[in-house]
Amino acid sequence: HVQLVESGGGSVQAGGSLRLSCAASGRTYIKWCMGWFREVPGKEREGIATIDSGGITAYADSVKGRFTISKDNAKNILYLQMDNLKPEDSATYRCAASWDVTAIEALGRIADPAFGYWGEGTQVTVS
Repeated sequence: HVQLVESGGGSVQAGGSLRLSCAASGRTYIKWCMGWFREVPGKEREGIATIDSGGITAYADSVKGRFTISKDNAKNILYLQMDNLKPEDSATYRCAASWDVTAIEALGRIADPAFGYWGEGTQVTVS
């Protein structure tokens, strides 16, 4: 059993920054690929950033250059540094994990329920 718990969401003005965290517990795997996707009611889920077991990262065009994904393998914590936030970044951000998949492959699949494990999410509001 794997648990993913996000934190760090909140309300921020446009141009501001937030750092999200995702703590993984339970049975984790050396070849984890982890990432973030976001969801807004009425819109399609969007995979935004992934990082695989080799440290390779992938980003959606909508966040490239503004968001940075990283992870602390010793603590099993995934991060998402979000800078220069825009109102269109407002969403529920959820982390996800799977195995034996590259960061690029994961970016296109992470928002699919079949991807692997999902957290419950943390809300980000940009005004």
